[in-house]
Order: sequence, then C-alpha cells, then structure tokens
Amino acid sequence: MSDTKRTVDLVVVGGGPGGYTAAFLAADRGMSVALIDDAPRPGGVCLYRGCMPSKALLHAAKVLTDAREASGWGLSFNDLSIDVDRLRDWKNEVVRKLTAGLFHLSEQRKVSFLQGHAEFLDAQTVRVTSGDVSRDKETIGFTNAIVATGSRPAMPEAFGLDDPRVLDSTDALELEKIPTSLLVVGGGYIGLELGTVYAALGAKVTVVELSKSLLPGADADLVRVLARRIDQMVDRVCLETAATELVPQSAGLDAVLEGSDGDVRTQRFDQVLVAVGRVPNSFVPGLEHTLVARDSRDFIVVDPHCRTAEPSIFAIGDVVGEPMLAHKAFAEARVVVDVLCGGSLTFDSRTVPAVVFTDPEVAWCGLGEDEAVAQGRKIVVAKFPWGASGRALTLNRPEGLTKLVIDPESEQILGVGVVGVGAGELISEAVVAVEMGMTVTDLKNTIHPHPTLAETVMEAAEVFFGESSHVYRRKRSQ
Repeated sequence: MSDTKRTVDLVVVGGGPGGYTAAFLAADRGMSVALIDDAPRPGGVCLYRGCMPSKALLHAAKVLTDAREASGWGLSFNDLSIDVDRLRDWKNEVVRKLTAGLFHLSEQRKVSFLQGHAEFLDAQTVRVTSGDVSRDKETIGFTNAIVATGSRPAMPEAFGLDDPRVLDSTDALELEKIPTSLLVVGGGYIGLELGTVYAALGAKVTVVELSKSLLPGADADLVRVLARRIDQMVDRVCLETAATELVPQSAGLDAVLEGSDGDVRTQRFDQVLVAVGRVPNSFVPGLEHTLVARDSRDFIVVDPHCRTAEPSIFAIGDVVGEPMLAHKAFAEARVVVDVLCGGSLTFDSRTVPAVVFTDPEVAWCGLGEDEAVAQGRKIVVAKFPWGASGRALTLNRPEGLTKLVIDPESEQILGVGVVGVGAGELISEAVVAVEMGMTVTDLKNTIHPHPTLAETVMEAAEVFFGESSHVYRRKRSQ
C-alpha cells in the first residue's frame, strides 16, 4: 500500500450541506478543492439520515392523515393500505436521486470527491484513508481547510443498550417495521416528526418530555396549536416526565417513567425511539495537532468569519453550534468562501429560520415573544387566527396562527411565528421582512394574493393597526 501526495487550495472534511456547498462555491471561484466524506457520495446527514428521508416519510404520513380525514368532506377511500417495503424503497430512491445529483455536480465542477476518513497531520496537511484497506492512502496538502463533520444523535448512557429495539433517529428512518407500540423519549422536533410518522403508519405512540411543554424553547402560542393536534394523533403525551430506565424483556422493553410529582410507573413498549438531541462530530482525528479548540459542549470554537483558532482551518455547520440546521450551514459556507476570496462577510444568526415539519408545521424567525420578555424589551404582538382565513377553511385546517413581534416605537418587525399547514414555506417571507428591517406598515401595504395562506402575514400586520377586514380589533391609538 502506497501513500500518494498532492496539494490543493481547499480541503473540506464532511460532505453534508455545509461541506458540499463550500466545496462547490470555492470551485466556482477557481480554487482546487478536495471534498472528503465517508459516504460514497456527497450529502451528509441531511440527505442520508436526516432532512430528506424524514421529509419523505412526513409527506407520506400527511397523505395518509388527509385521506383518513377526508370522510368529513364527503370523500372516502376504501381499503386504504400501507406497503411498508414500497414506502421504504421510495424514501431510499429520493435519497439516491439527490446524492447522485450532488456527485454529478461535484464532477462538473472538478471537485475531487474522496470517500474515506480524514486525519489532520498538521495545520496544512490531511491524510485520507479509505474504508477499503487494499486502496492507497492519500496525503493532501492544503492552503485552507473547512471542518464540516456535522453531528450525530445523542444517546444517554441509560438508553445505550445493545438492543435493536432501542432506536435513534437514524434507525427510525430505516423503517424496518411498524411496531405495535412505540415510546418516543423527547418532545422536540425530531421526536415529534418521527413520532407522528409512526403514529400515522399505525403505531400506538407515547411521547415523554421532561419540560412543561412540547418543543421546549419554541413560542408558547405556536406550540399550543401543535400540541392540540399531536394529542389527537398519538396515544399519549406525558409532560414533565422522564424515562429513567429501559429494561429489555423477551416481549418488549419495559420503560420506567417518572413524573415531576414523584409518580413512577413501568410501561412496556415494542420499541423505544430516543430523540433527546444531537451532539457534534468535533473529535476529528488529528485536530489535536492544530490550534483548533472546542468549548464545554464540544462545539468547535470559531469567530464571526467561521475561522478557528488555527488560521488555516475554518469550521461550519452543526459542529460549531446551534441552531443545528442545514440552511445555517449553507450560509456559513458562503461566509467562509467569501473570506477565502478576500471578502469580509460575517455570519449573523439573527434571522436564521427554524421549521418543525410536523402536521401542522411550526416555523419562526427573528425575536420571539418569550425571548423579548426575558430581555425586558418592549414589544407589541399582532396575531391573525387562521379560523378567519378563507384559504385555511377550504383546506379544512383552520387551527393555524400567524404572529408578528413588533417594536412599538419604530414599528419594525422583529420576529414572526407561524403554525399551520405549509408554515415552513410561509416563513421565508418573514425572514426577508426581518432581514430587511421592514416595518409593519410596509407589510400591511404589500398586496398578497387571495385566497392564500400567505396573506395571513399581511393580515397580521393589519391586525396591528386594527384594520383587518376579517378580524375585529380596536384601532390602534396613535
């Protein structure tokens, strides 16, 4: 086995959204680029084990739910059935198409994609080792490098049993079977998304969450709408409850559940999905040979340009901290490539939107009401209930809400929250409004098409002034 050597302008370690975006942008700017990942094609967690497969399954779950609820409109679908094997194949085909497309784009851009494991030898060199021991190792010198190694599901020691019935999010997306009963440990976005998929597919789902509400940290007004729907979809939601132990039995897993009132009970489940968060893949071999530093939570420390303490090495995406979102990694990739080309871009997380792809979806950006209150900041909130939206009623989904957080002096829009069908699509308009410093008057006077869900954003602005045609509110005093 020999060790070949070459030099490139940029090495990117990690082929997920941040990594491949940085590699492609750098190549478009004329740099020679090597992109390293242990998967056979670019895509990372997002395409292989996260965003894309989960959204495919969530869409299937919504189609099932819509079909079942259509009887209320006078429509019925007889003999509705689920072919789990075909559903799994379709989900995998989505992944194959997307990763194949990225591989083709890397070839078009002449990005050297290397499947293997990267090890930093120093601040200017990496060695790539293939999983195939018969292949040569390759040492690559670089001017700059980007660490974009992502994150993985957290698995507390108490749940780390060598038992295939204990699942993390990666396991759950494999859709090996639909259990009769499923315990979801964690009421955050991962637990709720996957839990509702399994519920729609026929599992009896119980969700336990340690906090006082689902989606800890999200706006309470938005969560309340989702929680009502979740209560209808799953068998049980247990708040302020901890799963303290899992005991394997031949007929299932016995979960010890402890409530905040001290009540302790044991309940048996066919499977348990542990969805208590994600941890960064920051311990890249050889980084200890550089000045790269980690914080107390093992995130790589970077400055506003995404540069680490080692001047030649940058880091982006989940590995540098929350929010752990693909679109945040996209934005950070652009910052780094701009800096490498002599620019001065910095990363500003002020308007990074968040979307929970449950049914209904929950989305927000900018300053939330709870956050503003915690800061002691003076705000005014304007809400438009979707029960007053003609479009929401035609979809038979009037439970939604659009909410604006507004500075009362400048009337600038500081934040927006939406819960309802398609909230993840609607939030983009809000991001533009917050990013561009729009006032609520700007938004009110922007004509929106009717009937659409998007016009609820405009109507929330009208509510602020007491001028909404579809909601009565006293006119705001000047």
